[in-house]
Order: sequence, then C-alpha cells, then structure tokens
Amino acid sequence: MTDLTTDQPANLSEAFDAASVYEDLHRHPELGFEEHRTAALAARHLERAGCAVTTGVGGTGVVGVLERGAGPTVLLRADMDALPVREETGLPYASTATVTRPDGSTASVMHACGHDVHTTCLLGAAYELGRDRSWAGRVLLVVQPAEELGQGARAMVADGVVERFGRPDVVLGQHVAPVPAGVLGIHRGPAFAASDSLDVRFFGRGGHGSRPEATCDPVLMASSFVVRVQSVVSRMIAGRNMAVVSVGAIHAGDAYNVIPDTAELKLSIRTFDPRVRATVLEAVERLARSEAAGAGAPRDPEVVNVQSHPAVVNDVAACDRVEAAFGALSGVAVVDPGVVTGSEDVGILADAAGAPCAYWLLGGSDPALFAGARTVPEIAAVVGGLPSNHSPHFAPSPTPTLAIGVAALTTAASAWLRTG
Repeated sequence: MTDLTTDQPANLSEAFDAASVYEDLHRHPELGFEEHRTAALAARHLERAGCAVTTGVGGTGVVGVLERGAGPTVLLRADMDALPVREETGLPYASTATVTRPDGSTASVMHACGHDVHTTCLLGAAYELGRDRSWAGRVLLVVQPAEELGQGARAMVADGVVERFGRPDVVLGQHVAPVPAGVLGIHRGPAFAASDSLDVRFFGRGGHGSRPEATCDPVLMASSFVVRVQSVVSRMIAGRNMAVVSVGAIHAGDAYNVIPDTAELKLSIRTFDPRVRATVLEAVERLARSEAAGAGAPRDPEVVNVQSHPAVVNDVAACDRVEAAFGALSGVAVVDPGVVTGSEDVGILADAAGAPCAYWLLGGSDPALFAGARTVPEIAAVVGGLPSNHSPHFAPSPTPTLAIGVAALTTAASAWLRTG
C-alpha cells in the first residue's frame, strides 16, 4: 500500500499507485456508514493531491476541494461501501473481512459491486487534476458512503454538501460493469432504475405441524404471494414499459414440526417511469392483502418501504459533452448500453444541486476474455457468462480498468473546467 504518512511529494503524478490502493481497499471492505478506514485513506490521498478535505460529511463521507480561481464547479462522485457477501474470487488480495451483527452473528464483507474501483479511480483523478495547472474553476471530489443502503447521498445532502461546498454545474461519475475494459457506456435520459426495497410480513396463527387445520399458515400465504407477485410485471405492466420485481429473502419459522405465526419477505423493485412505479407498489400491497384475506389471516399483512431512491436521469447535453471528450482517449470505445436495471443514488446529489448529471458504465473485464467476439450478440454472450456485480465471484481486472477509469473522470471534468 502507498505510504500515507509522508509529506506531499513534489511530483503528484508519481504519488499514487492505483493498483496498490485498489488491492488495499479490496482487502478491507466496509459496510455502509461504517467506512471509517476507507474514508481515512481517501482523505489522506485527497490531501496529498492538494485538496482541502472535510471528513464526516453525512456520516463517513469525504469531500475534497480543488480550487483554481473563477470558473465552473464540477462534482466528481464515487461510492465506497461494500456488501455482506462472502468472497469466492480466489484473488491473492481477496477479502476475509467479517462484521458482527446486532444479534451476535457474523457476516462476511466483500467489495462485490466494485466500489473499490470507483474510489480508486476518483483518487487517481484527484492527483491528475492536482498536478494539472492548465485549468480554472473548482472540483468537488465526493467520496460517498452507504450507496448500497440507498441512504448515503441523502445523508450527505442533509448534511449540507451543496450549501457547504458550492453548487456544482454538473455531477459526474461512473460504475464498473462486467463489460470489456476500454468500453465506456453512456445512455441519455433515464439510465439507472429507481429502486424500492420492501419488507412484507404475513401474520398467521401458529401451531403443531401435524395439525395444520388448527392453524392459519403464513408460510403458505408467503409461498403463494411469491408466485403471484411475478404477475405484476407480466400481466399489469405494458410491454413498452420496464419493471423488475424480485424476492430476495424469505424467512418463516425455525423448526420442522412447528407452523409459525409470521412469515417475512424482502422484495426489490426496479422501475423507470413514476407511473409504473406507483402501479407496481400498489399491486404488491394489494396482492399481499388478498393472500391474507383468502387464507383468513387474523390481521392484514405489513408492507413497509424501507429504502427508496429515484431513477438516475442523464442530461442529454451533459452526455453529449462527456462523449465528445471521451473521443480524445486512445483505446476507448464509447457505446450506448441502453437502460440499466440496477440502481444508483448519485441522482440524488444532482437533484439536490439542480445540476445536470452524466453517469456512465466503466468496462471492467479483461479484454482477453472477448477475443474473437466481434458482434454485439457475441460480446453480450461473453458478458452473460461472467460474474455480475453483487456476485461473490465479481472481480474487475485492475489493468487496464483503473487507468481508463482515472482518465475518464479526469477527461470528463476537464470538459467543463476552463482551460488555457
């Protein structure tokens, strides 16, 4: 790992070993709002790059400011939290980190979504912009916590990130994906889906497993609901629209021969259109109530929206400017990936600032894996066989992903900053 205790070196471009920092971050993942080590590392690098640094923004968030006189303000954002996933990549720098839950159990932690890539690239861009004396304006380098919880951007906004550090003229960022390194994907308009996470709890009447007739079985309610809720997309949403409803967890009971009193489910919903979102949410709750009513449940089910954030809507003019800037990067192909059904909370920062947003995909897979793939279907077939974000096997290739990610952020920021 790069020594973070020395004074700022004279040549900032030689101060940052991206691969070492990335491997260090990958070895030491931290969950949302617990990113204390990550935030400290980011703060030290931002200071060495010449930034005025503020920590503790929105909990564990970090903001670095580079300022060179009058000019536009550009916000570069990276998220830094990890996921409760047991890593199975076999990498020499694989995470073995665990956390203790409130109930005393332990969970493995992994950077299964690539936020270690995002943070490393942002820090690299800070060094590049700190070394470059040709621009004028302000750059806000925002290292955001708790994206996976859907709460980090809101926490930073609530803590006055816009009022305290200045209203940006544009919000820029990127997300690593299992497409070939060297590919940058940017889609205009709604680009990343809105997300809603629901807790659904069915209430029954427990009893002995040998006498189901004396009970009201919440397991049966939940099981039937899991099947019926899939009809929301297939039968209630028009084919021209998009929605995804997934049941990520179900829990009921702890014994073989006991019918429990309750059954709990966790749902993930992704949409782009607010009207479609409203339709899906209403349908989920209606189906839950109908299952309970049909089973003669002693009370209505609980449906609680525990996490929600809006779709990321990329500004057309901002994307045009970013794509034109990317044209100067050698070895890079810019494509339109279409809409991404994954979700991001970066749009909350842009909305709070009233600023246009341009958020793109950063290819993170070894290009050698795509040897011989020439057409879009052939490339898509390779991508389909690779571990995706949130997989325990997800492992972006540091080379050349990190270098391209640093260049993409630096180049995009420079498209707004006054130069010459």
